[in-house]
Parts: sequence; structure tokens; C-alpha cells
Amino acid sequence: MLAPLYSSAVTSFCFRLRPSQDLKKELLHFAQTHGLKAAVITSAVGSLKIAQLRLANGKNATTFTGPFEIVSATGTISADGVHIHISIADQKGQVLGGHLMEGCEIHTTAEIVLLENDDVIFTREVDPATGYPELVVRPRI
Repeated sequence: MLAPLYSSAVTSFCFRLRPSQDLKKELLHFAQTHGLKAAVITSAVGSLKIAQLRLANGKNATTFTGPFEIVSATGTISADGVHIHISIADQKGQVLGGHLMEGCEIHTTAEIVLLENDDVIFTREVDPATGYPELVVRPRI
């Protein structure tokens, strides 16, 4: 069964994170500060000196020491949480990716572009089928 589909106008937010900031914490802080209720990452480029990723089917974060280039990031963001996957490349161009965890420390910069869906709200509710808090999209009232 498909979930209801929603269409929405969007507002863009463009900003830069600086060395030593925590990527996940700063994205959540930005969402809380600006009252974002249903944002998505459209672009994220920059670098990390430390990466904390939860790998596929993993339960805990794995630490990787860089430097790394952020080659992609995608996910959903609201004031009550984020769900982001990130891909990073090392100095040999080898790429690894996973679930973004706290502790991903910016090396030189992270340039971020978010789109906020103006007409919907993202929440997370435990889905009995997966056992995880999953995305629920509702219209703003």
C-alpha cells in the first residue's frame, strides 16, 4: 500500500559549515533554529577529518579518520530529527558510505543547500514492519 503523496512549494536555505563543526549536530541545530518541519538535502559538498558512519545493517557507528571529501549526502531533516546517508572519498578516491552519525567533524568546509517543503511536515513513527522510526509525511494545518 502506498502512503499518501503530497506536493509542496519549497523554500531554499544555503549555508556553510566551518572546520571542527559536527555535521549532523549542525544540520539538526539549523533545522531547530529555523523551524524547519520538512527539509531535504539537495547538495552537500566539503570535507571531513573524522567520519562516524553506521554501515549497512550495523547497530553502532564506525569511526574513520580522514581527510575525506564529501561526495554526496541525501536525506530528510526536521526539527525533531534527521535521517541522512552520506558518501565520502579518501585520498585514493575510494568511496564509502553509510548513515550519518554524530561525530562527523568538518575538515575545511561543508557547503549545504536545503529545500524546505512549505506545505508538509515530516515526523518519525515506529513502523511495526521494520522496528525503526520511519518517515511519516502529513499536510501542514
